[in-house]
Amino acid sequence: MKGAEDTIITAILIRVSRPISVCWCDYLPKKPVDIKTNIYILQHPFEESRKLKTAPMLFHSLPEGKCHIIRGKRFTDNRYPELIKVFQSTNTYLLYPAPGAPDITELPPLDNGEQYNLIVIDGTWSQAKGIYLGNNTLQQLKKVQIKHSSKSKYIIRTQPTDSSLSTLECVAIALEILEQKPDLHEFLSRPLEALCKFQMNHGAVVHHSKVYKIENGLWKKPLPKKLLRKLEKEKLFEGEEECS
Repeated sequence: MKGAEDTIITAILIRVSRPISVCWCDYLPKKPVDIKTNIYILQHPFEESRKLKTAPMLFHSLPEGKCHIIRGKRFTDNRYPELIKVFQSTNTYLLYPAPGAPDITELPPLDNGEQYNLIVIDGTWSQAKGIYLGNNTLQQLKKVQIKHSSKSKYIIRTQPTDSSLSTLECVAIALEILEQKPDLHEFLSRPLEALCKFQMNHGAVVHHSKVYKIENGLWKKPLPKKLLRKLEKEKLFEGEEECS
């Protein structure tokens, strides 16, 4: 993809930047996983400095030209003309849990030669929401979401809820469905499992989700009033269900 080259990470620029003793490279597929779907990861700039990010695992697991990592906050047509062309394709979908977004399993198989373009926002949940709300082009895209029962394997990073997944896991589940390749989620998640195991061996601990900590009195930071009202409503709703 051309345009804004300074923000587009290529195979030459990407580095795992991990000590050999905790490197997950040996857990990558022996050869790239053949897929038809094109993945476009819009990565928040702050994610670059994180040593425990998962997008590079995906990049190194897929064929060259199939996984694009594009760093930025605002994706305008004058700075990202090629990306905007992707947004305009009828086969492009944003993987985002927007209200009313259908499950990705509802997407029909494409005819021979056609490919889905899957847009994914990479960052913390607040960063991802900020990117989404800050780009009208993203809000206008057709959206799909993943309805799943999996619990994240990313146990060394605090997730918002018990059902929240890392970027790698979201894309892996999506590809498993779109490519009709059973167990692809488990296969692509091996580097993530290795990363967590290495970190645990070096003193890291299991991170429970924010919701888990709140519900069990383990959350020490002040909670926003909006969240407190939401939790109170949920408690009232649960009480009504128990009485019915």
